[in-house]
Amino acid sequence: MAQKATQAATGESPIDRKQINKLTEEQMARFREHTPASAEYFSRAKQVMPGGVPSSFQLNDPWPVYIDRGEGALVWDVDDSEYVDFHNGFGVMCIGHANPIVGEAVKARHDLGTHFAAPTNGSIVVAENLRERFNLPQWRFTNSGTESTMSAIHLARGATDRDYIIKVEGSYDGHHDAVMVSSYPTLEEVGPLERPNPIAFGSGYPQALVELTRPVPFNEPEILEGIFKEFEGKIAGMIIEPAMMNINIIPPKDGYLERVRELCTEHGAYLIFDEVKTGATISYGGATQRFGVQPDMVCLAKAIAGGYPGGAIGMTEELGEVVYSDKVHQIGTFNGNPLVMAASEATLTEVLTPDAYEKLESTNEALKARCQEIIDKYDLPAYTEGLGAKGCVIFAPERIHGYRDYLTKVDAELATLAWLYHMNHGIFMTPGVEEEWTLSIAHEQEHLDRYVAAFEAFASDVTGS
Repeated sequence: MAQKATQAATGESPIDRKQINKLTEEQMARFREHTPASAEYFSRAKQVMPGGVPSSFQLNDPWPVYIDRGEGALVWDVDDSEYVDFHNGFGVMCIGHANPIVGEAVKARHDLGTHFAAPTNGSIVVAENLRERFNLPQWRFTNSGTESTMSAIHLARGATDRDYIIKVEGSYDGHHDAVMVSSYPTLEEVGPLERPNPIAFGSGYPQALVELTRPVPFNEPEILEGIFKEFEGKIAGMIIEPAMMNINIIPPKDGYLERVRELCTEHGAYLIFDEVKTGATISYGGATQRFGVQPDMVCLAKAIAGGYPGGAIGMTEELGEVVYSDKVHQIGTFNGNPLVMAASEATLTEVLTPDAYEKLESTNEALKARCQEIIDKYDLPAYTEGLGAKGCVIFAPERIHGYRDYLTKVDAELATLAWLYHMNHGIFMTPGVEEEWTLSIAHEQEHLDRYVAAFEAFASDVTGS
């Protein structure tokens, strides 16, 4: 079953392949049977959108599930089937769907005007809140995570007058030229672990630009040091998800981020944390606070804007001066849009408070523990991982620490089958076997019960227990 256009893991667990294939066929038939209206929407959508979707990350076989509405922890598709939402818009909706606090703030702002291309008080309030959370004094706004990472890399290059960027192999950091490199390379493409090949993620990226981005494996500081030495004096910055979030969840090893910080400082390169996925989900101050390592720039989007298209870049005073001087241009008509700022202000100051993060963490720990009990009960080749509002079941017999582990150890067929079971049991999950769940403040015990019931049905059937 093809899902997103990414490189599938090739690991194979001891679970019987014939059983997996049989159950996959059965669950796929059930999926088709339960989503006829989505099939009709898909047929229409293909006439006007490539693949029938607004973004290729929404592709799914046999078709995407088209959503009609959401409230709290629930969503309903166009067949009017109810799901508990553990997808939450790729990790955006930690506030829950149709959050009344955010809704009222946006409605009030609407009545005062929706766009001026001029600064408003909302942008000041949001920047002040982000300064408190991430301990970076200067902030600019964008409209997406891609714009945030793109602007950060422009700034690193402009401030250093250097061209090369380091990124992590297997990380997705947005869809612009500098980072559409080694996002999902195949095993045949990756090259030596000590010096990975830069591989364009699709066509449309000039090889000369691809070569300026040097991939490194996650959790391997010695290899990172070697790349810095090979390109001595040429590296403008390193962009990194402090915890990898697009091949399940891979946390940093003890001391890894600290060493990354040291190496960037030693070699005069800026450290950029891509916290688009972690920034408002895994703690009040994101991965920066959780892991206690201070970057030079933080890139944010997704959950900070409460379901609206907003992003932000935090930076040091020194880098703020570079932007202010216009040596590097950080511009955009919709940057700091009043509606987005109203949603962000309500999200950050009234909804996603420190108390909210305590609830998200405890709810996530409870769900992980219950899933691990099922894994142990049925002797599944899997384990749970999670941080804050985010968690997952990783279908690998041992812990993975980087992209190559993911490619060789994760059983994609088993993960796909689990995805089908959840969808067919009313659990809306991210369309991609390498993704994770995201909880919202609206998730309660009853919602966890439904998730666990679906997971146990899968575990029982796949093991023949």
